[in-house]
Amino acid sequence: MAIVLPDTAAAPRRVTILGSTGSVGCSTIDLIDRNPGRFHVEAVTAGSNVALLAEQALRLRPGFVALADPAGYNDLKAALSGSGIEVAAGPDAVVAAAERPSDWVMASIVGAAGLEPTLAAIRRGGIIAFANKECLVSAGALMMREVAKSGAILLPVDSEHNAIFQVFDFERREAVEELVLTASGGPFRDLSQEAMRDVTPAQAANHPNWDMGDKISIDSATMMNKGLEIVEAHHLFGIPEDRITVLVHPQSVIHSMVRYVDGSVLAQLGQPDMRTPIAYTLAWPERMAAPVERLDLAALSTLTFEEPDPARFPALRLAREALRAGGTMPTALNAANEEAVAGFLKNLIGFLDIAGLVEHILSDIPYREIDSLEAVLEVDAEARRLVRQEMAATGR
Repeated sequence: MAIVLPDTAAAPRRVTILGSTGSVGCSTIDLIDRNPGRFHVEAVTAGSNVALLAEQALRLRPGFVALADPAGYNDLKAALSGSGIEVAAGPDAVVAAAERPSDWVMASIVGAAGLEPTLAAIRRGGIIAFANKECLVSAGALMMREVAKSGAILLPVDSEHNAIFQVFDFERREAVEELVLTASGGPFRDLSQEAMRDVTPAQAANHPNWDMGDKISIDSATMMNKGLEIVEAHHLFGIPEDRITVLVHPQSVIHSMVRYVDGSVLAQLGQPDMRTPIAYTLAWPERMAAPVERLDLAALSTLTFEEPDPARFPALRLAREALRAGGTMPTALNAANEEAVAGFLKNLIGFLDIAGLVEHILSDIPYREIDSLEAVLEVDAEARRLVRQEMAATGR
């Protein structure tokens, strides 16, 4: 992927935020608020949080606001009455927001729901800052083909991929020997497999270092997040699966590393605060100030690393197998995991059942080539149906 630097002379930069009421969206708005005159917000979207979306819209004054859930349309319309802001609702409205004329789009809609709007933003071109790893997991080949066609620039917001992006030599890709993704290990890094059988959703969502939503926190606890990141890194950087490794780094100071053929290892360090990678993408190719605690290197007593335990965290193996199988198998992996995590959060299944369900679905669902978004969505829907069917059959 050749990186073409945009013209940054024009100001303000026009931005669209897909998923503005989530943690990444709110952090993005925090940075915009701290830089008056530097950005103009073109559009914002949310899933169902009418109150916060309306508050953001009245402060940012975008031209267009979209709510994915049509049930909240009347309330949102009333809240923005007289503002002159165009209001729409439904999945198509979110796609329309992604198609608005922006220089930079934050794609932070969690899960497969972000697929279509992110693809729409990519097809329009410009800079796409994406915090939705599921897009490249579910439809990586399709997404990268569209990036090549449109000339869009993908900037990863996930701290691990953002770290790699900052130290990756795109001009001399052949010099890259290995990508090293770091993982905190989540809340159960030292917990036995037997003890993990009885953990609760509240315990699993209590991440030791990062402030994230429930779904991402559960993925961290199972280490499926790291499996998804392997798939994402493969597509984003063009590195084969067997040259992407994972190391558990509990301090979450080194966010990832690139090993080069001459023995050099380049790493990006920082506090575990998402505003750093968001700021990097928001100002790219320049840099902007971010209100994060500065890393005190002198105060760091120890940085430790260890190999993840494949027996206690089978999600890593499942993700690698799906990536090697190719086609829509990563799509099925992601969809099955989303549904299984949702079932765990509702106490329908146990914590260890998440990976077990995903593995079962991967063995049952047939391989398909990714030739269209429709194919991706069909496999996504089928994998979800199978997981829901299995959870219903357990009777929990």
